Amino acid sequence: MAHLESRKFVSTDSGFPITLHPHFNEKIKSHVPPEPLRDPITPPLDRALFADPEKKALFAVAKRVDLTESIGTVLDDVQLSQLNETQLDELALLVNQRGVVFFCDQDLTTEKQVELFQHYGILDKHPAQKFVSIQGSREDHREILSYTPWPSGDFHADTSFEINPPSYSLLRMEEHPEVGGDTAWVSQYGLYDALSNAYKKFLDGLHAVHTSRLQYDTIIDLWGASPNRPPIDTHHPAVRTHPVTKLKALNVNPGFVTGFAELKKLESDKILDFLAYHIHSADDHYVRWKWAVGSVAMWDNRCTLHRVIPGTYKGTRRGIRTTVFGERPFFDPASESRAERKLREESEDGERNGV
Repeated sequence: MAHLESRKFVSTDSGFPITLHPHFNEKIKSHVPPEPLRDPITPPLDRALFADPEKKALFAVAKRVDLTESIGTVLDDVQLSQLNETQLDELALLVNQRGVVFFCDQDLTTEKQVELFQHYGILDKHPAQKFVSIQGSREDHREILSYTPWPSGDFHADTSFEINPPSYSLLRMEEHPEVGGDTAWVSQYGLYDALSNAYKKFLDGLHAVHTSRLQYDTIIDLWGASPNRPPIDTHHPAVRTHPVTKLKALNVNPGFVTGFAELKKLESDKILDFLAYHIHSADDHYVRWKWAVGSVAMWDNRCTLHRVIPGTYKGTRRGIRTTVFGERPFFDPASESRAERKLREESEDGERNGV
């Protein structure tokens, strides 16, 4: 936390640093981002829409192991580098349905990873920066929150504040300690299902305020880095409809959502407090992955949240992440939740079988 300006100012009463948010840092006011805000785009059709629902081509070469009922699948006995376009499309559909799919002992290089992920759309970095290097975290996130308002260690969907937030992300681990540095994902299909019907209806009508401002300030203040673009605030539906599965998913995360457009601040704050509890207590819709060198995770930011688990582990943690732009989030009132679909399909099966 060496870059935090507020830690340099110590109270004469207690001997501890004065709690100040990063606007105290003059570098935040003086920084001029080199790039403009992004314009809205219409991304290519989601590759999962071209997939065989039964995924015959993918499962002909890969063994499927589901990690929990709600989220997370491992595909064994397969190399991502060897999948053809048909199998890659079916993989996208599996990711839509299972939230996150894992692979072990992969032979991907960075160049092949970038090439493979371009199959799924427009990479979300400038052409000169087609991937992001991801490290772990050994900082005390609870202490950091005393000095900077961005909860950097909490659940989030990658850059959900963008006008076109990412659809798919893929992380390949190049270096990793033997213990620590795990990543957790939680299903936003499951988070929505776990709410009461009254609360679902309430959230269905709201827009969540996603902002990069807190992250922007923290990047300058805590990391001593220079953000590429100005901060942005975007209103997205608090519940979104997935464009492929047509299922409802909660679209709120502690990392980037600061309130609800239709509500007053105190109302928003109480709901955010509850949803933070709801997300962190969703063990039945949660999966935790223990990384190893050569392992890969591909996930769907539209129906999952994730966070790296902080710790005091030894050694280097470094992975390469590629991400593609998704559609602008939307809500279709006629869409159904995952639990509602399961009940409907069971009822239709019963009628067909004369039950």
